[in-house]
Amino acid sequence: METRTPQSGAPTPTERFAAHRRDFPSLSRTHHGLPLAYFDGPGGTQVPQRVLDAMMHYYRTCNANTHGYFVTTLESDEAQEEARARLALFLGASSPRCISFGHNMTSLNFALARAVGRALRPGDEVLVTQLDHEANRGPWLGLRELGVTVREIRLLPTGALDMEDAREKIGERTRLVAAGYSSNFIGTVNDIPALRKWTYEVGAWLSVDAVHYAPHFPLDVTALGVDFLLCSAYKFYGPHVGVLYAREDLLDQLPTDRLRTQDPRAPHRIETGTLNPAAIVGAGAAVDYLASLGRGESPRERVVTAMEEVASFEHVLAAHLWEELGRIPGVTPVGLPFSSPRRAPTVSFTVEGKDPAEVCRALDERAICAWDGHFYGIRPCEVMGLLERGGVTRVGLSLYNTEEEVERLLAAVREIASRG
Repeated sequence: METRTPQSGAPTPTERFAAHRRDFPSLSRTHHGLPLAYFDGPGGTQVPQRVLDAMMHYYRTCNANTHGYFVTTLESDEAQEEARARLALFLGASSPRCISFGHNMTSLNFALARAVGRALRPGDEVLVTQLDHEANRGPWLGLRELGVTVREIRLLPTGALDMEDAREKIGERTRLVAAGYSSNFIGTVNDIPALRKWTYEVGAWLSVDAVHYAPHFPLDVTALGVDFLLCSAYKFYGPHVGVLYAREDLLDQLPTDRLRTQDPRAPHRIETGTLNPAAIVGAGAAVDYLASLGRGESPRERVVTAMEEVASFEHVLAAHLWEELGRIPGVTPVGLPFSSPRRAPTVSFTVEGKDPAEVCRALDERAICAWDGHFYGIRPCEVMGLLERGGVTRVGLSLYNTEEEVERLLAAVREIASRG
């Protein structure tokens, strides 16, 4: 289950990431007398001490609102702009001006959808997918009230998007396609470059929900050519704050909701009210933490190499978990296998005769954190016929999980599945 053979005595990825477990204070917690195993990363990762320290430093030294001329407000402005630059680096954006912050991805996407909707006319088309989190469906579906036609790209029974259906539906009336890069429900990674190619051909915008992709793979929004991309720092070892990338100069064209006192220029154009500066500082520190795990001369190189190694490490553990779950009588993994070209380390499964909530309660008794339900991926849950069964049990791999924890989880599922 090792990711690669160590050379010249260098530590393997498993050894390297095991050593970084000490960076996360919460990993020392016990529950029912056992070390708590955090497989709940798809719903939010644990936070390293480095991020906690950055947020506490902000509160201790310069906790002030923005845009004044005294020392703490100037420091607060500087800290937030430094964080904006860190997120631009993380995403591969051309400028910090492309990065806007919000309370979460959902609120940012509602604001984006309203602004885009004002630029559309009745009869224009927006495409969403049946695979997406509701936060990347609901805001766009609401445009139907303005006379915009909103259609769905079908989800195949395999758990993959029907790309032939996408190609057929992207046409001359298409103005925007909203698609997730990776499914939080079953871990499918979508072919965003293909969607980008087809939207280019008809002059449409492409908006990507990368909330579930950003924690596991390197991103380069410039190379992808996406118009908008959203993610959430609490999924990649930071605090709760939403992030919106908008292609340079594009946000300035949109009629966003804003007070007349708001800076009308990007990136502030879509940032309503007072933001959460400590969380924004923490998001920047999360990028710094990830960069500290990588190699290279530039911060961007260190972020990319870190995410590449994280992806490799997580894939090996998740693939083993997927395969072994499939060998347990009564347990059915849901979605694409890990032989797929790219697959997020999210493993959803059902246990015959057991409600997912029952499975998760039993796992909690064994100090294992796991999720049950649809996780706001209610449409794919519905399309796959799982909603009436309570959804699925979902676990996810993060950089701090271990082989030993995976074996603990497998042993627990075997025991739960064997009960009458």
